[in-house]
Amino acid sequence: MTEINARADLNTLAATPLTGARMQQDRAPANWFEAFAAAWGKALDNQAAAIEQRADIVANSGGDNPSQITQLTAEAMKMSFLSQSSHSSLDSVSKALETMARKS
Repeated sequence: MTEINARADLNTLAATPLTGARMQQDRAPANWFEAFAAAWGKALDNQAAAIEQRADIVANSGGDNPSQITQLTAEAMKMSFLSQSSHSSLDSVSKALETMARKS
C-alpha cells in the first residue's frame, strides 16, 4: 500500500461515524475500530444480563437477603467500571485516529 493510500484510509477511518446502518449487529465490522467498539458493547451487554439475573433473584426468588443484595451491588459496580473503561478507551483511540488523520 502506498503512503498516499494509507493516509487516505486513515482519514476515512477517522472521519467515519459509528452510528446508523454501519453499526448494525448482523454484519461484520468494517474496520478494527468498529470491531473494538463492538467488543466493548458485547462486554457491556453481558454485564447488563448478569445484573438482570441478580435483580431477578432479589426481586422474585426470595433473594432479598444481604448476601444477594451485595452480589447485585457488586455486579452494578462492575458495570460502572466497564462503562467508564469503554468510554475512556474509545475516546483515547478516536483522539489518536483524529491526530493521525490531521498529520497525514
